[in-house]
Amino acid sequence: MGVCSIYYNDEPVITCPIRFRQDWIIADRAASFFFQEGMQWTSLTEVRLNDANGEHSGNIDVVLVAYDRNGKVIDFGALEIQAMYISGNIRDIFEYYIEDPQSRDSVDWSKKLNYPRPDYLSSSRKRLVPQLLYKGGILHSWGKKIVVALNKSFFNTLPAMSKVPKDKADIAWFVYDLELRSVESHGHARYYLKKVDEVFTSFEPALRLMTTPLPGKIEDFVKSLQEKLDEQTESPPIN
Repeated sequence: MGVCSIYYNDEPVITCPIRFRQDWIIADRAASFFFQEGMQWTSLTEVRLNDANGEHSGNIDVVLVAYDRNGKVIDFGALEIQAMYISGNIRDIFEYYIEDPQSRDSVDWSKKLNYPRPDYLSSSRKRLVPQLLYKGGILHSWGKKIVVALNKSFFNTLPAMSKVPKDKADIAWFVYDLELRSVESHGHARYYLKKVDEVFTSFEPALRLMTTPLPGKIEDFVKSLQEKLDEQTESPPIN
C-alpha cells in the first residue's frame, strides 16, 4: 500500500494511483461488473489502444481479460483509475520532512504557502473527460464495458448522473475512500482503501452530462465586461 495522500479540510484525499492498488480490490470489484461469476480472468496493465488509422489513442490503465481453459481470450473490460491532480508543491514539504523524520512527522503544513490541494477541475476536464471521449468512445463502439475507479471527494464534484440497472450499464463508477483502521500488531492506525459506493450509468448520457457546461448568468458576464471596459477607458491609451 502506498502512502501518497494529502489532507483537505481534515479529510484524506487520494492523490495518486498507488493508493488504488492496495490488494488490487479495484480489479476484483471491476471483474464482478464485467464477467459472470466463475469465469477465469486476469489483469493486464498499461495496454495500448489504437484507433482505426493505427493512431495511438492512449493506454488503458488496466484491462481485465476473461479466458477459457485453453487460455483463449473470450471477453474483456477496461478499468480506468482516475487519481487526483493537485496544485501546490509537494517537494518542499517532503524535503523538509526527510531531513529529520522523527521530529517533523507531525508538522502542520496546511496553512503554509503552496500547500498541496486537490485540483478537481483539472482532474475532470483535462484527464477524465478526454479519456472517456477517446478511449471510452472506442471501447463503447465495441460494446465493451468500462469501470472508472475514483475517490469519493472527486466523485462528489461530478454532475449527478442518471442511474441505470447494473445489467443495463455501460459504465460503472466505483467510488473509494480511505478508512482509518487500527493495526493491533503495530499499535497504531493506518488508512485502508474501501469501496463506499457504486453508480451504474449509460455511456452517452454520462459523457454528454460531463461535457456540457452549466452556464452562469449572462448578466454577470456583461457586468465583468463593463468593469474591464471602465478600467480600460480610465487608463491612458496603449500605443
